[in-house]
Amino acid sequence: MDREFQEVFPGVQVESGLEELLQGVTVQRVSLSKKKDLLRIYLHSRQWIHKRYIYQLEELLKQQLFANVPMQVKIIERFQLSAQYTPENLLEVYRSSIQMELKRHSVFLFNLFYTAKISFPESDVMKLELADSVIAREKEEELVRILEKIFCERCGLDLKIHPELVEREGESKALKNSERKVEEELRSVLAHTKIAKRLAQGDDEAAETPADGNQAEKQGQEAGKTAAKHGEKSGQKVQRGAGKKEFHRGKRGFGGFRGRKDDDSRSRRSSNPDVLYGRDFDEESVEIARIEEQLGDVVIRGRVQNVDRREIRNERTIFMFTITDFTDTIGVKIFMKNEEVAELAGAVKPGVFLKLKGRATVDSFDRELTIMSVLGIKKSSDFRVGRRDTSPMKRVELHCHTKMSDMDGVTDAARLVKRAYEWGHPAIAITDHGVVQAFPEANHAMEDIDGAYRKKYQEEHPEVTKEELKKISAPFKVIYGMEAYLVDDLKDIVTNSRGQKLDSTYVVFDIETTGFSPVVDKIIEIGAVRVEDGKIVDRFSTFVNPKTPIPFRIETLTHINDSMVLDAPVIEEVLPEFIKFCEGAVMVAHNAGFDMSFIERNCELQGIQREFTTADTVAMARFLLPGLNRFKLDTVAKAVGVPLDNHHRAVDDAECTAQIFLKFLTMMKERDILDLDQLNEQGKVSENTVRKLPTYHAIVLAKNETGRVNLYRMVSESHLKYYNRRPRLPKSVYLKYQEGMMIGSACEAGELYQALLRGAPDAEIARLVEFYDYLEIQPLGNNAFMINSDDVSAVNSEEDLQEMNRKIVRLGEKFHKPVVATCDVHFMDPEDEVYRRIIMTGKGFDDADNQAPLYLRTTEEMLEEFSYLGSEKAEEVVITNPQKIADQIEKISPIRAGKFPPIIEDSDKTLRKICYDRAHEIYGEDLPEIVSARLERELNSIISNGYAVMYIIAQKLVWKSNEDGYLVGSRGSVGSSFVATMAGITEVNPLSPHYYCEKCHYSEFDSPRVKKYSGRSGCDMPDAVCPNCGAPLKKAGFDIPFETFLGFKGNKEPDIDLNFSGDYQSKAHKYTEVIFGAGQTFRAGTIGTLADKTAFGYVKNYYEERGQHKRNCEIDRIVEGCTGIRRTTGQHPGGIIVLPIGEDINSFTPVQHPANDMTTDIITTHFDYHSIDSNLLKLDILGHDDPTMIRMLEDLTGLDAQTIPLDNPEVMSLFKNTDALGIKPEDIGGCPLGCLGIPEFGTDFAIQMLLDTKPQSFSDLVRIAGLAHGTDVWLGNAQTLIKEGKATISTAICTRDDIMIYLIDKGLESELSFTIMESVRKGKGLKPEWEKEMTAHGVPDWYIWSCKKIKYMFPKAHAAAYVMMAYRIAYYKIFYPLAYYAAYFSIRASSFSYELMCMGRDKLEYYMADYQKRSDTLTKKEQDTYKDMKNVQEMYARGFEFVPVDLYRAQAHRFQIVEGKLMPALDTIEGLGDKAADAVVLAARDGQFLSKDDFRQRTKVSKTVIDFMDDLGLFGDLPETNQISLFDFQ
Repeated sequence: MDREFQEVFPGVQVESGLEELLQGVTVQRVSLSKKKDLLRIYLHSRQWIHKRYIYQLEELLKQQLFANVPMQVKIIERFQLSAQYTPENLLEVYRSSIQMELKRHSVFLFNLFYTAKISFPESDVMKLELADSVIAREKEEELVRILEKIFCERCGLDLKIHPELVEREGESKALKNSERKVEEELRSVLAHTKIAKRLAQGDDEAAETPADGNQAEKQGQEAGKTAAKHGEKSGQKVQRGAGKKEFHRGKRGFGGFRGRKDDDSRSRRSSNPDVLYGRDFDEESVEIARIEEQLGDVVIRGRVQNVDRREIRNERTIFMFTITDFTDTIGVKIFMKNEEVAELAGAVKPGVFLKLKGRATVDSFDRELTIMSVLGIKKSSDFRVGRRDTSPMKRVELHCHTKMSDMDGVTDAARLVKRAYEWGHPAIAITDHGVVQAFPEANHAMEDIDGAYRKKYQEEHPEVTKEELKKISAPFKVIYGMEAYLVDDLKDIVTNSRGQKLDSTYVVFDIETTGFSPVVDKIIEIGAVRVEDGKIVDRFSTFVNPKTPIPFRIETLTHINDSMVLDAPVIEEVLPEFIKFCEGAVMVAHNAGFDMSFIERNCELQGIQREFTTADTVAMARFLLPGLNRFKLDTVAKAVGVPLDNHHRAVDDAECTAQIFLKFLTMMKERDILDLDQLNEQGKVSENTVRKLPTYHAIVLAKNETGRVNLYRMVSESHLKYYNRRPRLPKSVYLKYQEGMMIGSACEAGELYQALLRGAPDAEIARLVEFYDYLEIQPLGNNAFMINSDDVSAVNSEEDLQEMNRKIVRLGEKFHKPVVATCDVHFMDPEDEVYRRIIMTGKGFDDADNQAPLYLRTTEEMLEEFSYLGSEKAEEVVITNPQKIADQIEKISPIRAGKFPPIIEDSDKTLRKICYDRAHEIYGEDLPEIVSARLERELNSIISNGYAVMYIIAQKLVWKSNEDGYLVGSRGSVGSSFVATMAGITEVNPLSPHYYCEKCHYSEFDSPRVKKYSGRSGCDMPDAVCPNCGAPLKKAGFDIPFETFLGFKGNKEPDIDLNFSGDYQSKAHKYTEVIFGAGQTFRAGTIGTLADKTAFGYVKNYYEERGQHKRNCEIDRIVEGCTGIRRTTGQHPGGIIVLPIGEDINSFTPVQHPANDMTTDIITTHFDYHSIDSNLLKLDILGHDDPTMIRMLEDLTGLDAQTIPLDNPEVMSLFKNTDALGIKPEDIGGCPLGCLGIPEFGTDFAIQMLLDTKPQSFSDLVRIAGLAHGTDVWLGNAQTLIKEGKATISTAICTRDDIMIYLIDKGLESELSFTIMESVRKGKGLKPEWEKEMTAHGVPDWYIWSCKKIKYMFPKAHAAAYVMMAYRIAYYKIFYPLAYYAAYFSIRASSFSYELMCMGRDKLEYYMADYQKRSDTLTKKEQDTYKDMKNVQEMYARGFEFVPVDLYRAQAHRFQIVEGKLMPALDTIEGLGDKAADAVVLAARDGQFLSKDDFRQRTKVSKTVIDFMDDLGLFGDLPETNQISLFDFQ
């Protein structure tokens, strides 16, 4: 007796699609083979089931029921099909299943069936024409037998198969090679050999001299050569002992590997110059992917990925590198003497190709298979056989995606551009999805190509002038465009309106069909309602016999099966009746385009001439119900209160749609819409509607400079106005900005291809074609996914895909539109698909493993691909038409040339006046020579180079902040500018140390006591009194050269960075709009790409989910191809881009919201700001804690921070000991210094640096701050030099200024000294000629060594500004301790915990002890908490305490001083976040809390947090509820 599948296998888990198929399936029988290794399951189903689901089910049963048992599962299926099925229509739907089954059985049978011509002369007779061949004769009977079993036994049909062998003339798909093509290929081959070079040099014997063995190796061995030689299948693993030529187990002839120690050092070196290490060897290499287990000695070749070394005991080093042959990657370890490392390190570098022999063994350290005991390493050439385009006429690719296509493209724009140029293509288009963010990178690549071309041209034409050379460029261009998400907002609600009144006659109808294409699918039900004068007057309902089986998914959706339509009339009978029912009426449907396409198609087939007026209730709903996000029938029905029973039945859906339509008529009348023309006029698509309309892909290309700006305008509007999940480009916006543009129909996601798929009427197709400038077709593989898709009934084979492309070609001919063949490039080479596969898997795509071949193809590959169009037409679409389009496009740059600073009238005069006014205030009417000379030198440089406006902008911002009570700290090298000091932009005075008198303006720059402090800080000088008036002298000056900021020629781009209070930053940003005007400032945009760590996770998870083990070094290699892919956009934390008045931002960059957040009013640049910061001014208005903390300290103490002296001895002592705090190190866990919590000096790293350097002055602190913020400046550099006694804190390189000043002092030319400083501070090191010059001027070796180690350096001005802020905060710490701790815990403590820190010192130190025990395993949050604990411990040690939080007095985010103690902020309570803390403060203002329930209701704080607060005793005796008990009155 048959039983339901789920009843027989109740525990088997299947995915939803397969589960639906199994609902009607029964199990007839289950049997086990005699050997008990094969389970046969006999299934019965009323629907046919594709073989892929059968195979999937077999695998699932095996995995879930027999995971640890050697059992195979075989399903034998039987189908009971309806009478609608004939052998012919069964073959139509079941063909791909048969092909899959045959392919598994035999590839010969598959090919025979695939190429067979099949016809049905009678309903039960199949004529099977097979191309005559030896294989056909041998396999003919077997193929017939299998087909009979499928059709007759499995499907229960009567069928006779008549095979016939026929002679068939085949037309070669390959394009015939012309003599030019042969010559091109020959040149290409010769170009990659040394023979070519020798021939070019006139060596006649070169052609006759064979390459030696090494040279043959270098020119590359075919990938499958070794496998073929040993009779192995491609990709087969090499087992232990296999392959004698590849593997040798310690033969004495090769040095005897047996008994070797770990030290791989070789005492003998081969005489072969190609040998880099060890001895020579001749064996052929094996693919790394084929190495498994501990094989012994192997020979491999590949490219070095990365190199590392680790020094061990006994003056030995482990030299490590990873090597890949692009099938896999493996690590190599060599144990060698220290003195041998340098030579090997010079030869083994990332990117170098090597061949090596060593022992494959599992490394005991990292448990990875590794090459150890290396016998020899030799040079090798790049053995990869790259694809080349040898066609004499080249194609142009007009559809390319880069890594800027959101988590989709995986190739850098620069690589695509360079590849196209190397192949000789005349152009390439960059067309990312909805964005143009790859343009700057593509432009850089184009500039490199033009630069190299000009250089070569100059060599060949030495007489060319500079002006002439500027006009020379490579015969190649980048076409800049975008694949837009096009929205058709031009389509009316009513199609073919004749101005009918709203009270006209309508037929509201719905149909059910066998699929989505009116060309291949059939109508199975029609339901309609006739409406006259706003009332339903008649109904029409009937099934239709489609004369073809109803697919399972349609039956599942509609519940209409074959038996229900078997006796129904056919469409030839139904349609005339329906047309009669619709006489004189406007047709109305929900998504009318779909329903009407079937009606119009069948009218055409039956010769019924009829013009319809059609109204779409979906479009009406978008207009009348703009608040909805979805417009499906059930959603709209619910919104207007109309019931919907039996959804997806035509009769019920038509009734529901009619009721909706009647409500819509009422709504339209209320808006004074009286006829259908008015409905179209008022129903024009709004911005909100565009965001909800379907999108189609379209390629838009900029033809010239006007087009470039218009393209940017389209990008801006699509992001700012129409973004919803993707940036949408309405057709109306394209038409508005179409000057200088052209538009193409794009891929299968384009509206033309989709219209052809759904069989749209000819008039609709014509309307779409006319909109485009050119049409696009693509390789069959790009769209092959549709063959097996249940949603695309119009495509069932490659032939169908070919026919789709032929249709587009015919449309091009008919409408005189060029048709171009494109690749829709998403990755460069076929093997690169792995990167996209992994990325798409990470995004959750189920079909990520079935990657379409979206790679950049050569001309020959494309001609071959489109050969089915005929050779002439293939050449037209592949070569001729793309070149015609490229010829219409000018060579342009996507980045506007030139600098465009904002204009502030008389900014130079204003700056000069401000500076001199301030200088006179400080130094008197007669300025000292050093002051006036420095001012003039700087002002002349600043004004002549056009930078005065930058200073005035910064001055306005700083003065505004100071006026509002917030100090501003300067960053970067702006403090090097005395003009900045006098303008009030920075507090750092860059003049040499000096005294000046505020009363009588006496100044002292040149006295011996001042000169003694040259190069140091003025505040370190001893106190002095004015010799003229006796007043105390002010001490100033940090001795910083202006040239650090602008260079000696004023040719360095200035960068004024300012640290505003974090609380004030947003106000400063807003103030820029006041300065420049609304709409003239934009936030600097950033692009967030896939980082290494995230990509590593994607790659690792991908292989783990598939049960494939990959070594970490191979994962690292694959990660390289996945990083840099665009994920999101953002904004620079403080960057503001300023647009000059009168300029259009779109001439520089498109704009958008950060991360496309449509709820914010912030607008950022679309390009990463680095791409345009040389064109437009960028202000850095950054937020920082120090000014915020200073402001809070001033508010708490009333002490103006700017009056704090910078020479206070107690403050200086904090950096030496804890005495000024009145505590001992043992009181605070052994910390020997008092600088905990002081900015720049409070971390463990900084404290250790202070202990090592023992600072004695403010100047020393500035140098230490420079060391602390540099990269590779202290550790392994200055620290080592100081320990070795080669340098001191005063002589070591601490800031970038040190280098320039030192080199000038040594006698080097000033401009060269500046250049060297700039190179070193950016981590670019020293050029050999610079080292030579430095040595010649007596620069010691240790100084040169130090320069070469540095990766990044801090400017002295920046360090000085930071230390000034830190010093002031330290002053408050000593003299205003409670204010200091209140400010520190409020602003700088990131993980303060009320529970852990405010319950007393003993409890705090208990928790600290626990954290110390777990120090190696602390989370990031726990590490931050421990840092805060140390500051709390210090506060307790100094005798200060906390008071419990008072719910009515506590602030949300700030600590308070209450009766000589600190009251913590509410947000320090675990679980009470920022919003909840604010809610408590607001609720407390409304009066006392009556109970905990009252507290919860008024504050919305969770019960869990309230219980926690209760445990902390914060509620006192507050009752649980407001309820009053009678006992309360007794």
